[in-house]
Amino acid sequence: MRKSWDNSGAAETVARRSAPLVPVPVNLSIGGVTIAPATVLAPMAGVTDTVFRRFIRNLGGCGLIMTEFTSADGVLRKKDQKAKRYLHFYEDEHPISAQLFGSDPQVMAEAARMVEGLGFDLVDLNLGCPAKKVVKCNGGSGLLRDLPAIGRIFEAVRAAVTIPFTVKFRAGWSDDEIVCVELARMAESCGLAAVALHARTREQGYSGQARWEWIAAIKDAVKIPVIGNGDIRTPEDACAMVTQTGCDAVMIGRMAPSNPWIFRQIEQYCTEQKLYDEPTEADRYQMIRTYFSMLIEEELPDAVGKMKQFASWFTHGVPGGAALRKAIYESKSAVDILGRVEEFFEARLCGAGVLARQAV
Repeated sequence: MRKSWDNSGAAETVARRSAPLVPVPVNLSIGGVTIAPATVLAPMAGVTDTVFRRFIRNLGGCGLIMTEFTSADGVLRKKDQKAKRYLHFYEDEHPISAQLFGSDPQVMAEAARMVEGLGFDLVDLNLGCPAKKVVKCNGGSGLLRDLPAIGRIFEAVRAAVTIPFTVKFRAGWSDDEIVCVELARMAESCGLAAVALHARTREQGYSGQARWEWIAAIKDAVKIPVIGNGDIRTPEDACAMVTQTGCDAVMIGRMAPSNPWIFRQIEQYCTEQKLYDEPTEADRYQMIRTYFSMLIEEELPDAVGKMKQFASWFTHGVPGGAALRKAIYESKSAVDILGRVEEFFEARLCGAGVLARQAV
């Protein structure tokens, strides 16, 4: 299946674009929890903390947000401050799902009980992370080679909680070990409320194209909701995935920090005659200033690092963005970084050109 940015096979690409696109569903029910619209912010390590989640939610169009993937072992260790921080959320984040990873069924079950006690709407099992340090502990996508072990986790967690239990997984370890359909069927038989597929293998990591046909195969195999993930970069791509796979919702990961408006754009595209707003430079300024201000207000210990991390995403495509990124990277404090952002954009918007104009 070709995506909208695949320039090879021009005739096929034109044909796909001319075909009627099915809109992303207005809503989706997962175990009684309503997701409206049927769009999900994917869990991303180092990205989807409470600040970014609320930031995305406030921009509009995202039906479900998820935490960073969190170690079940860490949740049970009372002194693990990182896990505690990962699971911190505010009331305006509902509906929200906590994603856990681990390989011990009883540890996973107890961590899921704690998640339910914290007030999360759903709990999700991570079977997709390709990171070596996670895989070597038999976590994330490392479990894809041991379906019986996954089954034991499914049964233990499902018996431990009353909130909806879901799973996000990859298609398999490699092209020679595709297990996604079998895994989805097992999830359904164990009482899970929904499945989400990142349509790549563990060996692919984040390279190459996502194989949307695997999402379609799962949709044909189970009756529980199927969430599709992989290579959604525009509203048109989101609708193309729904059209080609029949999935019940779409999940967006890496595109969200690059284009935080993507969820709102999808909602606009599906409800406003295939039109959606492109952010202006003033919009981008407001977006960066808002996110950085939220980081400062939250008093996160890594606020400066977060600002520098997000600067490369948020300033992509901004004329003179290289100069702004350089100014941000050279700053020592969060307040100084915010000041550099304000100075840069106010000068541009006023036409003063205080910072040197450089190629992005």
